[in-house]
Amino acid sequence: MDLEISVAVTADTRAEARGPGSAPAALTVNGATYLIGVEPRVSLLDTLREHLDLTGTKKGCDQGTCGACTVWVDGRRVLSCLTLALACEGHDVTTIEGLADGEELHPMQKAFIKHDAFQCGYCTPGQIMSAVALVAEGNAGTDADIAEYMSGNICRCAAYPNIRAAIREVRDATA
Repeated sequence: MDLEISVAVTADTRAEARGPGSAPAALTVNGATYLIGVEPRVSLLDTLREHLDLTGTKKGCDQGTCGACTVWVDGRRVLSCLTLALACEGHDVTTIEGLADGEELHPMQKAFIKHDAFQCGYCTPGQIMSAVALVAEGNAGTDADIAEYMSGNICRCAAYPNIRAAIREVRDATA
């Protein structure tokens, strides 16, 4: 027995098939609250870059393997490409733009500059966000510790010795 199904496809039914549309959200980023409409499937990374014009956080692999998109949610590092924006409602998000104190760079930003811990600079925002968290977590005891806890942040230019030197400097200054 053949069964024939007929469905009228309209612009409205196509839109419904793609998703529920934008949902309102209040995101707190770098101390400021933004009221936005964002589709539930949209990542925090895309929301930061495309809705809030906070482009310091970089889109590298967009698969959670390079760490270029590292930000903090409630002080813990997360990969913003794998985090849904709506899941961050009610939490404090910090990006590289929120790290400096006005015009005064964070000590880790200064150390990265001093030690030339960036080459092309593309991964640098994610590296710095992870590096600050690494020191705060108390996981920067040795170079091996630093390498292990920074292993989620890939630098294609291989500036790892310089990055470790910057982290050591901040670690030693805060000890």
